[in-house]
Amino acid sequence: MDRTTATLHKPTPRPARWRDTGSPPPGDLPLAERVLAARGLTGEHASEFLSPKLNALHNPSGIPDIDRAAQRLLDAAEAGEPIAIYGDYDVDGCTGAAILVRTLRALDASEPITYIPHRVREGYGLHTAALEVLAERGARVVVSVDCGITAQEQARAARTLGLDLIITDHHHPPEQIEDVPDAFAVVHPRRPDSEYPFGELCGAGVAYKLAWRMLTLRSGSEKVSPPHRSLLIDLLALAAMGTVADVVPLLGENRVLTRFGLGRVPSSPFPGLPALAIASGMEPSDKVTAEDIGFKLGPRLNAAGRLSEGREALDLLITDDDAVAQTLARTLSVHNERRRKMQKQTVDQASAMVLDRGMDRDDRRAIVLAGEGWHPGVLGIVCSRLVEQFHRPAILLTQNSDGMLTGSGRSVEGFDLHGGLDACSEHLTKFGGHTAAAGLALEPDRLDGFTEAFVKHANEHLQPETLCPAVRYDCVASLEDLTPDACRILESLGPFGAAHPPPRVLLRGLRADGPPKLLGSRGDHAAVLARTKGDRRVRLLGWRMADRLSALTHGDAFDAIVEPKLNRFNGRVSVEPTIVDFRTA
Repeated sequence: MDRTTATLHKPTPRPARWRDTGSPPPGDLPLAERVLAARGLTGEHASEFLSPKLNALHNPSGIPDIDRAAQRLLDAAEAGEPIAIYGDYDVDGCTGAAILVRTLRALDASEPITYIPHRVREGYGLHTAALEVLAERGARVVVSVDCGITAQEQARAARTLGLDLIITDHHHPPEQIEDVPDAFAVVHPRRPDSEYPFGELCGAGVAYKLAWRMLTLRSGSEKVSPPHRSLLIDLLALAAMGTVADVVPLLGENRVLTRFGLGRVPSSPFPGLPALAIASGMEPSDKVTAEDIGFKLGPRLNAAGRLSEGREALDLLITDDDAVAQTLARTLSVHNERRRKMQKQTVDQASAMVLDRGMDRDDRRAIVLAGEGWHPGVLGIVCSRLVEQFHRPAILLTQNSDGMLTGSGRSVEGFDLHGGLDACSEHLTKFGGHTAAAGLALEPDRLDGFTEAFVKHANEHLQPETLCPAVRYDCVASLEDLTPDACRILESLGPFGAAHPPPRVLLRGLRADGPPKLLGSRGDHAAVLARTKGDRRVRLLGWRMADRLSALTHGDAFDAIVEPKLNRFNGRVSVEPTIVDFRTA
């Protein structure tokens, strides 16, 4: 999508810049239409976007090998063969695994064996040792969720063990079909031979498609029985959580899955979901948003895999016992609080190392650090914080008990992290992931060589002017445009997330009507009353912007990029935009 881009004053050493990257939409359109037009959505496309329908989801049969996989699982269910579901330890993997477990239960299969690898002891992906354990436990069919697309060695081991391995994944696939693992079935929407029209499904989305296909095959038609239809509707909540938490684009099928799934979370018949919402501080009547998944529910599910056993999250999602669900939800909250403290400590240490080693300079356009005692469960989040702070790709590593360095990486817009690792693969033992996020492992004696090779690659693919934040906005607007009705319509454009962020508009020619008011117990937030030449006045909120906003005095002119918001309090509704960034005249 072509959207206007601007970089405003941020606390970085690089001078601020303004840059328009696209033609602005006509100014005489209503605000919501201007926002959609800025995102390339007009006419029929805009109408479809505003009113998504479940029948817009594509037929699952278009995904390679999905029919073969679904039929094998149905045959196993009918024959009473043990089926194992092997999920990744993050939200996407656990919600996807839960989708398949609940579907197999509905098909009267034997209770599936579940397996979630331990992040520290085993690491990401399919593991031969784990397949051996599952074979010893009697499994005849193993289904991977959110992993396995590069597991060639493990696919061969599965055949040797007499296991029918079904891989379901969405991560970066091999470029050639002959490099796809030789498993019983490989279900991936972006396989080299795939013609499936939407390639951005997450792992839970792929699992949802497999569940859907199992149920249609069982019914013998595209229509399923009423109980199975109800199940598919209920499973949308799990698919939505995986989609939002894995930060895949909230467009196309992902938007449909999320739009219809979020509303089912608080009222889900699966006890773990309402229990998790309550443990996250939400009320049963609260509407669950994508932001709630990203900042409340998702982190609690992820905390299990980060610091404890990922299967605790899966157990929460597949239990039918209310008391068990409540206990597990509280346990995940405890893990999450511990994760927050550990994350802050690691961010502080890593940030100091970046500055000490000069990795914030123009000639070092990537960060690679190895820290002693860093917990691997928080490295991905810490990478994201470093990217936000220093505006360049970041890779953090820690040493395992076997001496190997393992870690995570996060990228910036315009830099293919997976491609960068591939370019430096001679230094790596293994790696995997996608454009924005990846995992890797290497021997300690290869660290220096890898660091220099990766920084060199980043220097060649990132220009110095890109090493500062780009604040995107959709269109120019005025305070008069920001009416309660307009803001309500903008809210209806959600859910918001990757590739479809909340609407942002540029307000020009504002004046501060009095000094900013500090907010919060520590005074780190602020509000400023803004006005234009007319009589319209609107209070703008600046979260964590007290230091910057406090420089404004009465009558100061400034421009601001804001997210239009509504404040609902005591039955009153008022417009109260949030400042994303601003600059004084």
